[in-house]
Amino acid sequence: MKNRYQDFTVLLNKITRSIHKIKTEEMNRFDLKSAHVSCLFYLYTSEKPLTSKELCEVCDEDKALISRSLDDLEKKGLVFCEEIKEKRYRSPLHLTQEGNEIGKYVAEKIDNLLEGATQGLSLEQRNAMYEGLEIIRNNLEKMCKRKVDSND
Repeated sequence: MKNRYQDFTVLLNKITRSIHKIKTEEMNRFDLKSAHVSCLFYLYTSEKPLTSKELCEVCDEDKALISRSLDDLEKKGLVFCEEIKEKRYRSPLHLTQEGNEIGKYVAEKIDNLLEGATQGLSLEQRNAMYEGLEIIRNNLEKMCKRKVDSND
């Protein structure tokens, strides 16, 4: 039991730390933070401008983190809001030309990262891995929900 717990948690932690380290190193070249990666990636790859609310949903990130990241990106001239609707978080966001260039760089690096990280896995193994991770995610979310519900 101990080894199974250790294997599961340590592997996930090591993967997460490695991804964070890569994001940090890559963003340092632009004087940006790892938290900016998701905003740049999704704004670049989306077929339409996204609101901060939509970014929170696709990134599955905390609203405060996305808000801080977008403020940073806007101050650095990488993101702009063409028109502010009734609430700022509902206003569509666009990448500037420089933001678009960095977004393209980020998207290419992510493609390379995913290719390198899954090297040695067959398509079937990769699909099974994602399927397994999705099942684990769903199970853990159900367990968290039951825990919250039982505390009510």
